Amino acid sequence: MDFIHFMISFMVSSFTVVVITLIRKVFKNQLSAKWRYHLWFLLLFALTLPFIPTHYLHVGNYLSMDGKQANQTPSSTTLAEEPQAEVNWMQDFSVSVNRMDLTALNEILVVIWILGMLLFTALTIHSWLKLKKIKRATYSIGNNEILSLFEQCKQRLNVTKQINIGISPLVKSPMTFGLFKTYIVLPSHFEKWLSMEEIKYILLHELNHYKYKDIAINYLVVLYQIVYWFNPFVWFAFKEMRLDREIACDIAVLKLLDKQKYRVYGNTIINFVDKNSQSREHFILTNQLNGSKRQIKRRIESIASYTTESKLLKLKSLAIFMLVGLFVTSQIPIISATAAEDNHHKFKHERTIYEDLSNYFVGYEGSFVLYSIQDETYRIYNEEKSTLRISPNSTYKIYSALFGLESNVITNENSTLKWNGMQYPYDSWNQDQNLTTAMKNSVSWYFQRLDQHVSKDNIQAYLKTINYGNKDISAGLSNYWLESSLKVSPIEQVNALKDFYANKYGFKDKNIQTVKDAIKLEEKDGMILSGKTGTGSVNGKNISGWFIGYVETEADTFFFATNIQNEASSYGSKAAEITLSILRDKDIY
Repeated sequence: MDFIHFMISFMVSSFTVVVITLIRKVFKNQLSAKWRYHLWFLLLFALTLPFIPTHYLHVGNYLSMDGKQANQTPSSTTLAEEPQAEVNWMQDFSVSVNRMDLTALNEILVVIWILGMLLFTALTIHSWLKLKKIKRATYSIGNNEILSLFEQCKQRLNVTKQINIGISPLVKSPMTFGLFKTYIVLPSHFEKWLSMEEIKYILLHELNHYKYKDIAINYLVVLYQIVYWFNPFVWFAFKEMRLDREIACDIAVLKLLDKQKYRVYGNTIINFVDKNSQSREHFILTNQLNGSKRQIKRRIESIASYTTESKLLKLKSLAIFMLVGLFVTSQIPIISATAAEDNHHKFKHERTIYEDLSNYFVGYEGSFVLYSIQDETYRIYNEEKSTLRISPNSTYKIYSALFGLESNVITNENSTLKWNGMQYPYDSWNQDQNLTTAMKNSVSWYFQRLDQHVSKDNIQAYLKTINYGNKDISAGLSNYWLESSLKVSPIEQVNALKDFYANKYGFKDKNIQTVKDAIKLEEKDGMILSGKTGTGSVNGKNISGWFIGYVETEADTFFFATNIQNEASSYGSKAAEITLSILRDKDIY
């Protein structure tokens, strides 16, 4: 659980509790007891949402795993800090993104959350052990009249499963428990101060708990209480849920009785509580007849005001339930299981070969994807990382250029943009640029200017057309491709490149060719290498290096994407060196 995950789960759970509580209060007279209880099942669904993987989560650019707050500043990271490259196009022009680092806070939250879960798990185990002790101390009922009454109650409720009923000196209140083997346990000598009619009412109440699966719900509630131990709203909700469950069981019993018996049933609960007023022990894994004075008062008020439910009340209850259900469901697009977006591209291709190229990536977490047009085969190193979506950084400039051309912001004949006079750490940036020089020197301000003129809506539409990564430009036109909201996996990089190369989406052929010319790197022995590097820099540390492109030979065209990552020394130039080594050893280039 990172900071975003923690906050999302806290807000979703708290807000849902508040909404359900308000709905129960405002529509108090339009909800039957059963549907008041069932509303809490929607809370259980809402509590599950932050842990369900989803493609819909959209948490902007201001906070993420490392507490990102976008504020880009140039970083003078050049190849001079790395071993000198062998070819002059292999150089780094990176722009560092400054962010608040909440990594320590994330780690502290994880530790606190886990410690809290361990503590409440221990308390749950302690309660379970006490139940085991009660079961061991439980003995059979010898009164045949009571056993016969119990069977009659089971038949009345159409309960056919074997249920163990017994007496224990360790309980003061009737209780029902046991997930696989169900027990109804009554206090010692109960038959001496309860009439047979009162015993029948108690048995009907406990059997209703079994009939409506309240035992299983108890375990589920306990599980959520362990996970959400940090949220007082959830504790309040589950307390109210348990009370609503008891009231729903009371009403279920009243439905079986004649109207003149309602008062007798209410008095049974009052008399029983008076007899055991000193007992307030609560077992979280059980359903108990007893409760606090406030709970008993609410139950008696509910019994006293009960009238036969009309069809209109049932319809109103169902409509309110569906309304709250729509509210809970509407939260799905902003929630995720790990409280972060699903950052993996789903990939499946019949002709895929996974290779071990780890010897090329010493010191880095990396991935390599190669696709051959001729045999339509993918060759992949590191299956997990090859589908992981990360920021494209400067490799995205290929598409920024294409979109600028398609929108006539620049043309094939005139692609020059005037320098605005701002001083950048690279001399080559501090002058007017055309597409060729801007691509060669990876001039970020040039492509940011293109994006501004193309407009956000058009860029979004283009990204959807070419199906580029997560297509998320929510961070703003100056930041979205710089270690920010837009993310793409190495496999998607390769697929986008081969679609670009073949002009699959019907862009103007001359625009495609202009971009191809701009990313051409070198030609030798009848082979042409084209591509673009990219370096991801955060707080002055180069954390990600890209090299994507393609090699055209007489016999085939190969598309590739290489990404490397570590804490501070991942450069696009290094990714290019690794790529060239792999291509050389494969006799491709």
